[in-house]
Amino acid sequence: MNIPSELKYTKDHEWVKIDGDIATVGITDFAQSELGDIVYVEVETLDETLDKEEVFGTVEAVKTVSDLFLPLSGEIVEFNEALEDEPEKVNTDPYGDGWMIKIKMSDASEVEGLMSADDYKSLIGA
Repeated sequence: MNIPSELKYTKDHEWVKIDGDIATVGITDFAQSELGDIVYVEVETLDETLDKEEVFGTVEAVKTVSDLFLPLSGEIVEFNEALEDEPEKVNTDPYGDGWMIKIKMSDASEVEGLMSADDYKSLIGA
């Protein structure tokens, strides 16, 4: 199970990479393996400002559809449009080409509430 130590994580199995006031978000290797083959990623909240833990989109796999929860409050400033044609990138490269959105954070102090890689490993029993 790949859990990069430089990233932050949520109880909802999302990863967060902080770069200044921009946070890149995707789902973890654990989450994509639990979902199975991902066939569609939907994000209709581009350019909207949402609160932490609001639903920002859905990911559809062969077996199920799961909501995606915003790990930090802010404006969704970018969606990984490559996922429209190749949603399987979430399966093959969840921490790279499979990223989902970028958020302009409205409250950087919320980063403190995210989990470290070690905390996330404990959550999933890795």
